[in-house]
Amino acid sequence: MKGARRPEVRLPPLEPFRDGELEPDGDYDGLEFREEDLTGQDGAGARFMDCALTGCALDETRLHHARILDSVLMGLRGVGTDLAESTLRDVEVVEARLGGVQLHGAVLERVVIRGGKIDYLNLRKARLKDVVFEGCVLVEPDFGGARLERVEFVDCALKGVDLTGVTLAEVDLRQAAELDIARGVDRLSGAVISSGQLLDLAPVLAAQLGIRVEAGG
Repeated sequence: MKGARRPEVRLPPLEPFRDGELEPDGDYDGLEFREEDLTGQDGAGARFMDCALTGCALDETRLHHARILDSVLMGLRGVGTDLAESTLRDVEVVEARLGGVQLHGAVLERVVIRGGKIDYLNLRKARLKDVVFEGCVLVEPDFGGARLERVEFVDCALKGVDLTGVTLAEVDLRQAAELDIARGVDRLSGAVISSGQLLDLAPVLAAQLGIRVEAGG
């Protein structure tokens, strides 16, 4: 199995963001957004290139169809952030505390999500390639209909994950700290799990296959 290719983000000297508010289809290049309150702002279709977003509030921030490239997102917080159909390429997401993030239909390539906690992450019909979830907690993430290729879960807790209709290719779950599959256990083809995880999943797999397990007579 090929491991995921991780991003190698090397930011240039950055200028502070001084515009106050995001703009739809805005073009942000080489900027540092530090402790900015972007609550409710509309940056749909915006492009962020060689940027750092640190400690920003993203409650209900609209970033639909945005492009985030060669950037570092650190300590983001917020509920209901809309990143649907966005593109994240060569991006590091560090210690995010987010809830209800909309990433359905998004494209993630060479992305690391390290630390933090994300509740109700919506990745339905998204495409993930060379993505690493590391040391983070994902509560009820929804991968319904998504395609995952060369994706790794390292020391990551997956709680109540939905894999309905997902397509997996070279997905490594062996190092997941917790693997709790709520739906879609039948879609694990293309993934690698550990022997211990197989034992944990045995009751769910048996139920999926219609096998009744009873104590010996």
